[in-house]
Amino acid sequence: MITQNLAQLHQEIQIYQKASSYTLVAVSKHQPIEKIQEAYQSGHRHFGENYVQELVQKYHQLPKDICWHCIGALQTNKVKYIAPFIYLIHTLDRKSLCDEIQKQGKKHNRIIPCLIQVAISPEETKMGGCAFEDFEALYQYAKTQSHIKVMGLMGMASFTQNKEIIRKEFQSLVQLYQQYPEFSILSMGMSSDYEIALQEGANMLRIGTKIFGERL
Repeated sequence: MITQNLAQLHQEIQIYQKASSYTLVAVSKHQPIEKIQEAYQSGHRHFGENYVQELVQKYHQLPKDICWHCIGALQTNKVKYIAPFIYLIHTLDRKSLCDEIQKQGKKHNRIIPCLIQVAISPEETKMGGCAFEDFEALYQYAKTQSHIKVMGLMGMASFTQNKEIIRKEFQSLVQLYQQYPEFSILSMGMSSDYEIALQEGANMLRIGTKIFGERL
């Protein structure tokens, strides 16, 4: 079923996508190892987790060529657990987190790729994300860190049925993204709104339910 879901989702993405290429991050939060293995065996390699403890456990249990994405709010005291292997942190949103990622990146002798999470929705401020007016200062600060590489932006739209609200929130992130030609990743769009995100130019999606079904 998961293999079929992935195949169907890729077909749908090709209908809506505006960007020339895309990365699909399968959100495997609270999903059993068996389901992740099925997706892996179908050829999928990018998986996203919200919680560090679960992410670390799955990293040790699953093949090492998986690209693990940290997509949940990240506490500074948890960075050390994922620093040795994380493929991409989506939720860089403050200088103190920058400092810790830099510290751990230096310790493990690797540059850690990150996205700056921007609060495009009023709801997002509760879950993390820097304000638009704070973005430039945070980005310039992150650029001074030798073991951090800011690859682009991440945003989460409001949980609403109003598609125009969702579209406007995505558009606000796109406008910011377009001001920085050095960025290559625009991570926005989940199971409920990925079509709109693609239409607005997202090139990285974070999708769980449409792949794995409802979480247990």
